[in-house]
Amino acid sequence: MKTIDDLGDLRGRRVLVRSDLNVPLDHAEHGATITDDGRIRASVPTIRRLADAGARVVVVAHLGRPKGAPDEKYSLRPVVGRMAELLGQDVAFATDTVGASARQVVAGLADGDVAILENLRFNAGETSKDDAVRGAFADELAALADVFVSDGFGVVHRKQASVYDVAQRLPHAAGGLVLAEVEVLRRLTVDPQRPYVVVLGGSKVSDKLGVIDNLLAKADRLVIGGGMVFTFLAAQGHEVGTSLLEADQLEVVKEYLSRAAGLGVEVVLPVDVVAATAFAADAEHDVVAADAIPADRMGLDVGPETSKLFATKLADARTVFWNGPAGVFELEPYSHGTRALAQALIDSDAFTVVGGGDSAAAVRRLGFDEKAFGHISTGGGASLEFLEGKTLPGIAVLES
Repeated sequence: MKTIDDLGDLRGRRVLVRSDLNVPLDHAEHGATITDDGRIRASVPTIRRLADAGARVVVVAHLGRPKGAPDEKYSLRPVVGRMAELLGQDVAFATDTVGASARQVVAGLADGDVAILENLRFNAGETSKDDAVRGAFADELAALADVFVSDGFGVVHRKQASVYDVAQRLPHAAGGLVLAEVEVLRRLTVDPQRPYVVVLGGSKVSDKLGVIDNLLAKADRLVIGGGMVFTFLAAQGHEVGTSLLEADQLEVVKEYLSRAAGLGVEVVLPVDVVAATAFAADAEHDVVAADAIPADRMGLDVGPETSKLFATKLADARTVFWNGPAGVFELEPYSHGTRALAQALIDSDAFTVVGGGDSAAAVRRLGFDEKAFGHISTGGGASLEFLEGKTLPGIAVLES
């Protein structure tokens, strides 16, 4: 992939930057508040570098899932102020994507200035499956710039106008964030240092089928937590009460367990869980054995003995990939397993990669120092698809 260095002198040139600014917002009475600015902070180095080089920087991104039309709930306006704080300079804002406001804002940029255009998904062309519709929107985006820099790793697995089609229309390069993400993920798939431990959590097995399938032949050890663990326990014949269960995945999980045994890959499952009477912080809850969950209770976290077991299984690792929390970390009584898991990663001597999404959110929400981990990805879905061995359209187009 070409880098920003390959684009030459950028002074005075309009650079369209596809960033990932899809941050969670809390919509209170007095306006929207950003609850986790991790993706904004991750986007700053590339934007700052371009501005310092004298480029006229035009940042495009999406937020949430609007239905192809303007929706104030999903406006990028709250992001603009935070971006300005982090950059230490004013950031202009266009109230549309490719309309009169966008053209006026871009035309008014001086060398080193930065602007953010409104949510790309306010235009149906951004996510259209019709190549012509998507291409027409990409034409309008490309008309606003001289070169394109792809720096939104969280969307490179999407064949969308601002990710894929614009790169076909302008001289292009990968930004620093995308380059760093790809380099790290290749370390996980091409001759990783061993023992190589993959830690998977989150709610659903079905979300992780591809990555389990591909990494069974690459990992030495698979550690399973989160809601997905109950499908594994049920596949072994255990009662899981009212816990989250994907009954349609039981046979698939049985096959994975059999294949892992044949390959000599150790699968580590919880030995105890925190089981509650309801999905609520104030529900009655107790620690029970993983193979003895009461029929009227649901597992919402791994238990203390499991946390110790997981730490033991991570202690000798040289490479760790973690995607998905160990429990419902957003509710304090069920956050301890995820907290212990994150601490175990920090305490190990391994190169640790946190695979974006809820795992990255948990690291920040639980107060860990992000620098204590080898790498925190900005792209949960993109990271998983890369590790599944899939071709990511936003990466493939940069390599063409």
